[in-house]
Amino acid sequence: MTAQARGLHSRVLESLGPAITAGEYPPGSVLRTDELAQRFEVSRSVMREAVRVLESMHLVASRRRVGVTVLPTEEWNVYDPQVIRWRLAGADRPRQLRSLTVLRSAIEPVAAGLAARHATAAQCAELTECALGMVAHSRGHQLEGYLRYDVAFHRVILNASGNEMFARLGDVVAEVLTGRTAHQVMFEDPDPPAVSLHVQVAEAVREGDAARAEALTRQIALGALEELDILAP
Repeated sequence: MTAQARGLHSRVLESLGPAITAGEYPPGSVLRTDELAQRFEVSRSVMREAVRVLESMHLVASRRRVGVTVLPTEEWNVYDPQVIRWRLAGADRPRQLRSLTVLRSAIEPVAAGLAARHATAAQCAELTECALGMVAHSRGHQLEGYLRYDVAFHRVILNASGNEMFARLGDVVAEVLTGRTAHQVMFEDPDPPAVSLHVQVAEAVREGDAARAEALTRQIALGALEELDILAP
């Protein structure tokens, strides 16, 4: 695919994907490839490639003589980072944020406990560096810098757990954290107790204290849910 075709393909996806996830095309809606190609002023091959991507996310199913059918939400690949990004950009953002944060509260405390048992020295050092980076960017409206260290911190926790299933959720958590910042579902400066808890988690992991690492991470998750009650009720 040429650079121009990739640009057209991305333009189609960034319009059609959010429209589907926002419910503009309800489940069961049939989309005609030819009509979509005309609407977006792209070739049929570009349109077919965009549909293939949407099929890989289980947002649509394409059948000959039928067209492209929008699938029910229950069939979507809700762990796909792009699907998460599109859903967070829509009107259903508060519910989506809560759903993802509840998922984090179930997974990350356990992952932190495992990380305290299995983290390497290099991972402990990286976790400490991330926590200190969060502290350094927690004042003065530095949310972009804070986000960078926050995402990295949680990736290290999931990877250090030694559980490959947890590790694969790194992109999901990154999208949640990024979405909160991008859509202003964050305080202008992060909550100081939450920042402190991240530092304490890094200490607990470094010291091999699994119970404490798990308990502290659960506090972080609960705090995130409480913030949503305020910022995205």
